[in-house]
Amino acid sequence: MADSKLFVFIVLALFSLSACTKYQPTWESLDTRPIPGWYDDVKLGIFIHWGVFSVPSFSSEWFWWNWKGMSLPGVVEFMEENFRPDFTYADFASMFTTEFFVPEEWAEIFKASGARYVVLTSKHHEGFTNWPSKYSFNWNSNATGPNRDLVGELANAIRDKTDIKFGLYHSMFEWFNPLYLQDKANNFSTNNFVQNKNLPELFEIVEKYKPEVVWSDGDWEAPDTYWKSTQYLSWLYNESPVKDTVVVNDRWGSKCACHHGGFYTCGDRFNPGVLQKHKWENAMTIDKYSWGFRRNARLADFLTIEELLKTFVGTVSCGGNMLMNIGPTHDGRIAPIFEERLRQMGSWLNVNGEGIYGTRPWSHQNDTATSDVWYTMKKFPHVTAVYAVALQWPDTGVLKLGAPTATSATVVSLLGYPGNLNYTRGSAGGLSIQIPPIPFNKMPCDWAWTFKMTGLSN
Repeated sequence: MADSKLFVFIVLALFSLSACTKYQPTWESLDTRPIPGWYDDVKLGIFIHWGVFSVPSFSSEWFWWNWKGMSLPGVVEFMEENFRPDFTYADFASMFTTEFFVPEEWAEIFKASGARYVVLTSKHHEGFTNWPSKYSFNWNSNATGPNRDLVGELANAIRDKTDIKFGLYHSMFEWFNPLYLQDKANNFSTNNFVQNKNLPELFEIVEKYKPEVVWSDGDWEAPDTYWKSTQYLSWLYNESPVKDTVVVNDRWGSKCACHHGGFYTCGDRFNPGVLQKHKWENAMTIDKYSWGFRRNARLADFLTIEELLKTFVGTVSCGGNMLMNIGPTHDGRIAPIFEERLRQMGSWLNVNGEGIYGTRPWSHQNDTATSDVWYTMKKFPHVTAVYAVALQWPDTGVLKLGAPTATSATVVSLLGYPGNLNYTRGSAGGLSIQIPPIPFNKMPCDWAWTFKMTGLSN
């Protein structure tokens, strides 16, 4: 009898514990959900903006809105000079051909980049879905244009060929959808668009493709109550096939950014430069001016690898992840300039990844003596390592650091270079690392060098 009572007690306790982990459709409840640990460890992701806008590949991924919504002179002139008078944006869809899209090749490039997660645009503000959605009749990648399930093909390749996490971007609103425009005209007192288009699509992509990132956007014109965001997220966290591993951002309504959701993005290219209290992400672009591919982009329009690494190490030091965007072409190619940047990031991470993956912010982010040095920290079973990433190679043969406090047990090394480095302790704290005369062809990497320190007192 005692055993029977104990069994009942255990079952009731487990049931009570399970009930406590159920998230209610309120921000008070949803915001208590911890972000799954994998997300804080991975640090680098790849954003992919790809859609019908990749066909004109002019101005930006907002081409349709710039043409018909804003009537920007440059875009209007481009259309008048290059297309017949009755040409519509929908006519671009048949030109979204993707004949050179080989998802396995994309997967190989992404793996080589060192990125640990990928976020593909499933649908941008134009409303065209990159999967055969039941809720986007004849305006999807299987009904016109590619005649392919682009989301499914890339998801399968990523999962078959890599250990990269697969995620999906999804736009809440659509510029010219009649249902949305009617709800907007009604001051969002009706939500026919949400009930018949937006929410069904969000359920569909999660149930069909099981993304481990759901990156929402296009929410800013209406409150979260219109979008029914809390109801959707409670399902995502409690019942969906990715409920234990999925992460989401903060774009779920007009006042949600930087306040509610999972990781905070706050705004495009958010990079505060100081430590944040909440996990955040810097969603940024290699092309300085566009998320989508631009045929007329100049070399100077793309960030150099030095600029990318400066952004990356500053982001990680301040507790963020960096989601680095590329824009493929309408025929399915990753342009050489994007591929080069991705492979350069990977070659750097092959040497310096120890100071990036799985790290956490240290007590300092920037150094107090040398401003172009950023710090990260990682705890091992018997030692704590502090990593100082120097964006400039010291030209005096000495790297002066003001933030670390060395002890007699301090050991300093350079990632990718054998042995330990000599250093001197400053009388008022800090230390000066003696840089050995490393031959050019023996340098561990070409940009941004990581010095590892153990045995510090701070």
